[in-house]
Amino acid sequence: MFEMAAIVGASFTLALSGALMPGPLLTITISESARRGFPAGPLLMVGHALLELLLVVAVIQGLGSYLRRPTVIGCIALMGGLLLLYLGVDMVRSAGKLSLREEMQGTSPGYSRHPVLLGVLASISNPYWTLWWATIGLGYLVTAMEFGYAGVAAFFVGHIAADFAWYSLVSLGISRGKTFLPDSGYRHIIRFCGVFLFFFGGWFLLSAKEYLGPSLF
Repeated sequence: MFEMAAIVGASFTLALSGALMPGPLLTITISESARRGFPAGPLLMVGHALLELLLVVAVIQGLGSYLRRPTVIGCIALMGGLLLLYLGVDMVRSAGKLSLREEMQGTSPGYSRHPVLLGVLASISNPYWTLWWATIGLGYLVTAMEFGYAGVAAFFVGHIAADFAWYSLVSLGISRGKTFLPDSGYRHIIRFCGVFLFFFGGWFLLSAKEYLGPSLF
């Protein structure tokens, strides 16, 4: 019992250290929470958790060593960068049509993607999420596997609990303040988030170039 509690605690701390860092998932959580309210954060985390559950299962089945290959990392960075560029452009382009009051009533045109799907896309588009799992995550998961499926379950519960705790807190803070935000400020937030994702995408494409070689660009 003590071992399981230790695994949960250590996994929670490791995951929280990564969750606190800015990235695509945090950006989308902020924009979606301003639009949808508090449920956006937990729903985004459902998608994030489902993806990570699949990854944990894949790692257990022997995918860990494959994820460390430079070509694999480069391909993930390339695809992730392109997806982030698309999301960024789409957010900037749609921002001018959005109204915070209409969004709160659910009648505003704009994004129709479900937060669970966005949680999956925001996670998988970040190549450094994969790098984290291929290094820190994989190393600790291997340790947890020494305690069997109970150890793996404890690892996953601690990991995803940190993500839910942090992003739900962010979502709550954004949603509580949205009634004080005029439409112009709301649109600026959406544009800022879009630009942020766009530059993240460019950064990831540069990373892909380092892993795949300049001949592919």
